[in-house]
Amino acid sequence: MSTASPAELELAQLLIESLNLEDIQASEIDPEAPLFNDGLGLDSIDALELSLAIGKRYGFQLRSDNEENRRIFASLRALSAHVQANKTL
Repeated sequence: MSTASPAELELAQLLIESLNLEDIQASEIDPEAPLFNDGLGLDSIDALELSLAIGKRYGFQLRSDNEENRRIFASLRALSAHVQANKTL
């Protein structure tokens, strides 16, 4: 398990809060593990909730029709890199 950066930990905390994942700590989320299926087991509704929370927190929209979504949501690390590159707040 690799160590999460401060930005990844902040995003992990947002993920936990927005999806009501009460049984997990931000530091327990492996930044390189998949967010969907075998990893955290998130689904498309979770992705929508997380996208809305990211939009509110960081000031940009993640679009559902973006063909890069599979790459963007591949892991906490990939999502955090996308957020850091696009945030406006």
